[in-house]
Amino acid sequence: MLRRMIQPEPVLSAPVQSLPTPRTMYRALARRDAAYEGVFFTGVKTTGIFCRPTCRAKKPKPQNVEFFPTINEALHGGYRPCRLCRPMDRTKPVPPLVERLRRAVEESVDGRVTDKNLATMGIEPSTARRQFQAYHGMTFHAYQRARRMGLALRDVKAGKAVIEVQLARGYESTSGFREAFTRIFGQPPRDAKAGACLLAQRLETPLGTVLALADEHGLRLLEFVDRRGLERELAGLRRRLKCAIVPGSSAVLEETQRQLTRYFTGESLAFDLPLAPVGSDFQRRVWTELQRIPAGRTRSYAEMARQLGLPKAPRAIGRANGSNMLALVIPCHRVINADGSLNGYAGGVWRKQRLLEHERKFAPGGAR
Repeated sequence: MLRRMIQPEPVLSAPVQSLPTPRTMYRALARRDAAYEGVFFTGVKTTGIFCRPTCRAKKPKPQNVEFFPTINEALHGGYRPCRLCRPMDRTKPVPPLVERLRRAVEESVDGRVTDKNLATMGIEPSTARRQFQAYHGMTFHAYQRARRMGLALRDVKAGKAVIEVQLARGYESTSGFREAFTRIFGQPPRDAKAGACLLAQRLETPLGTVLALADEHGLRLLEFVDRRGLERELAGLRRRLKCAIVPGSSAVLEETQRQLTRYFTGESLAFDLPLAPVGSDFQRRVWTELQRIPAGRTRSYAEMARQLGLPKAPRAIGRANGSNMLALVIPCHRVINADGSLNGYAGGVWRKQRLLEHERKFAPGGAR
């Protein structure tokens, strides 16, 4: 049996961050359940290492493990970090080469960086493609094409002549430009002045990378890139807004990055961004109520239902909460179970716990 199951008192004191039951943690370990990333760490007595719940190593026997709420406590327990799952690597920083490639695209006159250009920069093209694909999940050339098309749409909507835009964005063939443009935006350049697109940018936070989408109406989406169902959300936005999603930058996205930085440093837990959430009237009503929950405090679904004058609708409110596509700025992480326990969070239960702890630390008045 697990040590924590044998002893009535916990192995380590964890006044701030309590652990789930040993049975729950071992079951999560057996399933390599990503929802428990950061909630606990597993010490393996036979090897002297500690791991993430999602470690791909062979599952240890129950009697050979003990659980810790933090990395420090695992280290103090005499364990060293696993070399396979690297539990001390909290975030995935942007590789210097990937950042250099993105900067090269931005600085290029026509938004195109060829293999010849890469060679001139001293970069092996195959290495560039491999690292960019590994980090972004799309090829470097695909990124460039999407970026060029986004700029082309902006130029066309600004009233520039189609032929001028075509040449400025590096397309020698008029038919090739028209076909590429139509494939992405669903209409040829001459009809695109009223067209729309969402600009997409990946932003780094201490809890991982987030994807931000915005248009002229405001911020449409802010989600952790490993969120369950993210692809479904993106497809839904394309369909409902009748638009394409292309890499790009805007004042809204730049301000989003600035306010995220202030949030995670504790300088300001409040967001003041132009938001344009896509949802039903009921969903938007719930999301407005979520924004009234102060940082450092929480509410249950039942309390939310009473606040909205719908005491019999906590489940419907839960579904609306789960459909929120603006993480952090519409704080669905501040809704918990009536007994005070944490329920599911699409970004991972571990992130929900970290966000609440962060807000309690920096919010005036602290915890509820």
